[in-house]
Amino acid sequence: MKDTKTLLFNCGKELFSRKGFKDTNVSDITKAANIGTGTFYNYYSSKEELFMAVYLEENEKLKKKILKSMDMNQEPGSLVKELMLSNLKGMKSNPILIEWYNKDVAYKIEQYFREQNGLDRLEFMYHDLFNIIKKWQEDGKIRNDIDSRMIMAIFTAIVTVETHKEEIGLQYFPKLLDYLTEFTMKGLAAVSEVAAGRDELK
Repeated sequence: MKDTKTLLFNCGKELFSRKGFKDTNVSDITKAANIGTGTFYNYYSSKEELFMAVYLEENEKLKKKILKSMDMNQEPGSLVKELMLSNLKGMKSNPILIEWYNKDVAYKIEQYFREQNGLDRLEFMYHDLFNIIKKWQEDGKIRNDIDSRMIMAIFTAIVTVETHKEEIGLQYFPKLLDYLTEFTMKGLAAVSEVAAGRDELK
């Protein structure tokens, strides 16, 4: 049973990478796996469920690779900017993760995940960053009067903005993301840091 599920996963991953989510269907996957189409549904309820499994694995691998390469002792502002930049580059270079920038697919990803896991798991894209945020709050490096999940949602919103670049105006990217990240981190600075900045201006 495990071997068949792994086979379907690997065939799906290969086809999603080569053809994309939209142009891959269940029969393509089962044909590549050399099993009957009906057998697919013993392991996955839909193409969306299989794609979500592949997407989450690729996402986790990218995030771990990025975090491993980072100096975690940097100041929050510098670290978040570097994380965001590395994440965007990594997603755009991965044929699975780049589907996030396809509005129809992104909607399906979000809808499926929320149906399966609930609205309280908005941090699914950046679980490790979520833990870092909580640590920064505990250490007084960023504001702790804002719920850590809200901060996570703000970071997720910054990344999601790029999926609307056509409506906003292509001429503003990627600088717009830099500004949003910069302004967000300044707004999240710990109260003591904000006060110190005000004193310097006096």
